[in-house]
Amino acid sequence: MNEADIRERARAFRAGHDPADRLAFLRARFDAGLAWVHFPTGHGGLGARRELQRVVDKELGDVPQLAPGKMAIGLGMAAPTILAFGTEEQKKRFLRPLWTGEEIWCQLFSEPGAGSDLATLATRAVRDGDEWVVDGQKVWTSGAHHSRWAILVARTDPGVPKHRGLSYFVCDMRAPGVEVRPLRQITGEAEFNEVFLTGVRLPDDLRLGEVGDGWRVAQTTLMNERVAIGGGDVRRGGGMIGMVADTWRERPEARTHDLHQRLLRLWVESEVTRLAGARLRAQLSAGQPGPEGSGMKLAFARLNQELTGLDLEMRRDEGLGYDDWTFRRSEAVDFVGRDPGYRYLRAKGNSIEGGTSEILRNIIAERVLGLPSEPRVDKDVPWKDLPR
Repeated sequence: MNEADIRERARAFRAGHDPADRLAFLRARFDAGLAWVHFPTGHGGLGARRELQRVVDKELGDVPQLAPGKMAIGLGMAAPTILAFGTEEQKKRFLRPLWTGEEIWCQLFSEPGAGSDLATLATRAVRDGDEWVVDGQKVWTSGAHHSRWAILVARTDPGVPKHRGLSYFVCDMRAPGVEVRPLRQITGEAEFNEVFLTGVRLPDDLRLGEVGDGWRVAQTTLMNERVAIGGGDVRRGGGMIGMVADTWRERPEARTHDLHQRLLRLWVESEVTRLAGARLRAQLSAGQPGPEGSGMKLAFARLNQELTGLDLEMRRDEGLGYDDWTFRRSEAVDFVGRDPGYRYLRAKGNSIEGGTSEILRNIIAERVLGLPSEPRVDKDVPWKDLPR
């Protein structure tokens, strides 16, 4: 479909649907193929080019929108993985309520002993007839406290090397044996959680991909996660660099030569990163994201931390203020509507979540630049024989 076709469909849809009923409007938009135009027909899309989504969004105008923060894991990670590896029944069951926000998703990947080296995870899934019995512990699970479903990687064969004995599941967060406990962060909030899985029974029709092929499925999730975090569509001068530039304009008393030079350098780096993100999104039109997304996420983390720190320096004592240090549950990260103190503290997690910066540098070195990989003595050792 070309741009004219998409524009005509979007206009016809807008004319025939009342956005006053938010949920009904979003459901109808999904059914019309205007949710993700690059998804297949029948699954929220029209099989069109990814960049044509902008045409839809422009034509629909001021209509009910998604909640990208709360829905980020579902939209950015679960949906592309389900599309790539799910059965037709799984796609029909999960994609529509995921996109409308009726069902929120979280990610059960990291564990206390398997963070940077995810393939060493120990959560077990044991086959019992047509079900799997899952036992283990996950950590750093954003939004688990309000999620209906989770994407889960568990070990199904401990007798083979660590990357080959994993399987990928959709986990029912309301199933008996799922316990969610809050983890309080430096911001005072509990956006993250640890999740304990004790005898959780999952039917085999909640498995994505083949048994033992979970690492390959998880790579699709992780590559999309890094693009979702670091490759967002930002206008020139927008995002965090725009907010810091506004602080510079509003506070002439805080201007120094050193701060000016840092702001100019970060402006240039932000613009380079923005343009690289546009190039990456163009590449996505041809298929799944590759390791280049790791570079975007790495750049985003460093820039966000430097920019939030510069913003605090220009605000001086006022920058240390923070509206609410009390413990509370948080639905999503908010770098726009919160205080500078919150942004500075929350940005510290950017170099950990979605893959640590150290691991991402290894990925870039080996899979983008083609440099020799680090020695891996555990590569061919059965997981059960690895020291833990």
